[in-house]
Amino acid sequence: MTDFAARHIGPAPADLTEMLATVGAASMEELIDQAVPDVIRSNQDHDLPGPLTETEALDRLRELADRNEVFTSMIGMGYSGTILPSVIRRNLLENPGWYSAYTPYQPEISQGRLEALINFQTMVSDLTGMDIANASLLDEGTAAAEAMAMLKRVERSSGPLFLVDEATHPQTIEVVKTRAEPLGLEVVVADPYDGIPDGTFGVLLSYPGTTGAVRDHTELIARAHDAGALVAVASDLLALALIIPPGEMAADVVVGSSQRFGVPMMYGGPHAGFIATRDDYKRQLPGRMVGVSKDQEGRMALRLTLQTREQHIRREKATSNICTAQVLLANIAGMYGVYHGPDGLTRIAVTVHELTSTLAAGLMAGGLQLRSDTWFDTIAVEVADPTAVIAAAAERRINLRRVDATAVGVSLDETTTPSDVATLLEVFGVEAVAGDAASGIPQGLVRSSEFMTHPVFHTFRSETEMMRYLRRLQDADIALDRSMIPLGSCTMKLNAATELIPITWAGFSDMHPYAPLDQAAGYGQLIAELEAWLADITGYAAVSLQPNSGAQGEFAGLLAIKAYQESIGEGHRDVCLIPASAHGTNPASATMAGMRVVVVKTDEDGNIDVGDLRNRAAEHGDDLAAIMVTYPSTHGVFEASIVEVCDIVHEAGGQVYLDGANLNAMVGIAEPGSFGSDVSHLNLHKTFAIPHGGGGPGVGPIAVREHLADFLPRHPLVTDQTGPGDGVGAVASAPWGSAGILPISWAYIAMLGEAGLRTATEVAILNANYIATRLAPHYPVLYTGANGLVAHECIIDIRGIQSETDVTNEDVAKRLVDYGFHAPTMSFPVAGTLMIEPTESESKYELDRFCDAMIAIKGEIESIAAGTVAHADSMLANSPHPAENLVADEWDRAYAREEAAYPVAGLRQDKYWVPVSRIDNAYGDRHIVCACPPMEAYLDGMDAIEPAEA
Repeated sequence: MTDFAARHIGPAPADLTEMLATVGAASMEELIDQAVPDVIRSNQDHDLPGPLTETEALDRLRELADRNEVFTSMIGMGYSGTILPSVIRRNLLENPGWYSAYTPYQPEISQGRLEALINFQTMVSDLTGMDIANASLLDEGTAAAEAMAMLKRVERSSGPLFLVDEATHPQTIEVVKTRAEPLGLEVVVADPYDGIPDGTFGVLLSYPGTTGAVRDHTELIARAHDAGALVAVASDLLALALIIPPGEMAADVVVGSSQRFGVPMMYGGPHAGFIATRDDYKRQLPGRMVGVSKDQEGRMALRLTLQTREQHIRREKATSNICTAQVLLANIAGMYGVYHGPDGLTRIAVTVHELTSTLAAGLMAGGLQLRSDTWFDTIAVEVADPTAVIAAAAERRINLRRVDATAVGVSLDETTTPSDVATLLEVFGVEAVAGDAASGIPQGLVRSSEFMTHPVFHTFRSETEMMRYLRRLQDADIALDRSMIPLGSCTMKLNAATELIPITWAGFSDMHPYAPLDQAAGYGQLIAELEAWLADITGYAAVSLQPNSGAQGEFAGLLAIKAYQESIGEGHRDVCLIPASAHGTNPASATMAGMRVVVVKTDEDGNIDVGDLRNRAAEHGDDLAAIMVTYPSTHGVFEASIVEVCDIVHEAGGQVYLDGANLNAMVGIAEPGSFGSDVSHLNLHKTFAIPHGGGGPGVGPIAVREHLADFLPRHPLVTDQTGPGDGVGAVASAPWGSAGILPISWAYIAMLGEAGLRTATEVAILNANYIATRLAPHYPVLYTGANGLVAHECIIDIRGIQSETDVTNEDVAKRLVDYGFHAPTMSFPVAGTLMIEPTESESKYELDRFCDAMIAIKGEIESIAAGTVAHADSMLANSPHPAENLVADEWDRAYAREEAAYPVAGLRQDKYWVPVSRIDNAYGDRHIVCACPPMEAYLDGMDAIEPAEA
């Protein structure tokens, strides 16, 4: 192995030999021959780089970053220059304790990131004037589209029209249009002050508008409500520090982006979108939401609330497939709010607005006309020749926005200086004019209400205190820097530091997504190379990097199938076959794409029931659009029937969507585009090493065969031929989605090279089989392939144990916390089970440590089975054990404190102390508190707050 491959891949060569012997294989080649069906195997050489050393990869990426011309961006359109406080950059963005954490589905070991997220929710709720906010969405366009679907869920009886303010950012309009069409909704873009058409169920207003106007929408919102329509408002968080929030205008939903709160532009993303709403609509809110509950001792504890993974609840009835959020970016934005507080945000907003007013006054004094007499940070200037003005600005390394044939847009931000304003006046041919500048905010719209009053937004002003706050939250959690995270279906592999270093370089981080393409030559080359490599690795013909999550990739792939079928006169096809074991985003995405979901049975081994598939294909033949299948299967095995499955669907005229969530088990040994599938999404945040960041960012590009290449997502705002093609509409706000983190996957591929990628896959399969082999004598392994082997993950069955002892899979998961581990995936895809995926980056030492913990827990279970201790009195039922419990004066448990705290000797030297005991999920769902509770609640427990009944 190369140096980097040896660093990335956990087991040493000697360990591999021992592990192979344990699973009964003489060599790696023999293991792969036994585990992976011949019918899908590929020996194709790939045109990949390297392998590069870490130094070579950084040098090459530096060359690409340097090819990007980073001008001062005043384009606006929802993207602003920012100043990320160094204490947040160093201690959060660049800290594996934050960026390598998983989604907080195990709340006891996620209290730190949950607190950070509830800070974000509270900040958004306060600034928008709404009752409740979620824990982020993918971007502003997605948030607006989710708001549209949400308003339709609430206003079921109204017509199909969604009225969009023509003052909305154009990319948001495009994403809304793409989402509306398959749902049968009609988007009307117009000035809502001209009237609300009959049949309108919802309205999207912009405040401020894309060209800067700040209008009082109070009366318009009242008229919309009188007409039976609900209203969403797209807004700007920084502006809301100075102007009346939409909630005080009676808006129903408020959406936008938190990017300007310290998050770089990153050529379009990742950025945390936000959505806030009334308390009445909280159960309709898409995505994740952090709420307050209590643990077994009554301590206040945080958790994800309201069962917010909608696609797992509603499945084919879902109107949202949100799975990945933008947690890392939401945490940065929330901590920006914590660090600056309301006073600091107000000072920043005032500075930006005063500079904008100075610019506006100078331009008007110079005889130029503004398109609006109100503004916050953006103005549109009427000029005779926009092209000439934009060119004059470019000569001074400033990018302006061409609004239309007669106007140029200028947007200022917290990085703007008075000298920048002077330069802009020169660009417009105006001499600087001294004197007071009038405010662009109408007197009646000046905010008077308080916001961000909670002490958390007033406490951490010094860098010392902020550093310690971030460390305290980090210490409450288990992330990949502390132990393996053995989550099946989630691929928590190493996110190498070298891969992450370039994302904060100015050449990548400070690019506006709508900067002229000739200024982004480095990005263009990186994107082209990464697309080519991913297509080569998967055996497909073309790739689009635009989808900014796996779920968005699913949606885009199904839209490509629909568009292709319409192009050949088969647009009537609308049935999507989905195996019963599928991830919940699959049926949700199919529904969003306008398809009817038909479930295909799985057999007793967890595989697709080929007989039932034939029956369903015959039954729906003329209407069959596609099948969505995960491969290797959701049950963690390579199904030998996959080629037959593809053939059955193709013979019926359908297309095969292969969910790429488990591509980690195929890179270098099998190509989904070559063994029968037509389209896949690829989780770059899983297989290709982009970190999960506590629940996002993610990238979910789609790869397609040649006949679907013309139907990849396009982006109408990029008209140059080097941009995305002319396929289906935009599925993300930015043309290349979360482009700012693409250097991570570029580096991962370049440093591993072809041989390293294959070895990584082989070791991922070996590690999973090693765990399955070690645990099989103690726990049943539910599904295996033809030769008794699993793919890259295995499912252990706790149901028999539960029937004999009352010990549940949750008991095992929570007891693992006492051993210092994050739990495996619980009850997916089979209730009462644990799904384990070790990835290739875990060493034999760590695999053995995990297996030893699981075997020790089985010993504890056997004590319950033998009647030595009752389940209710056992360590399993009462886990996890916080230090506060263990040092209490009274101890009335049936086991010793030492047994609870130190079940294995190694924990005496390195112990993770969980901050709370087991959390009461039912209580949390009955009592909804989704904003920062008062500080006394942290000390006095749940009695200190009075949660509203859900």
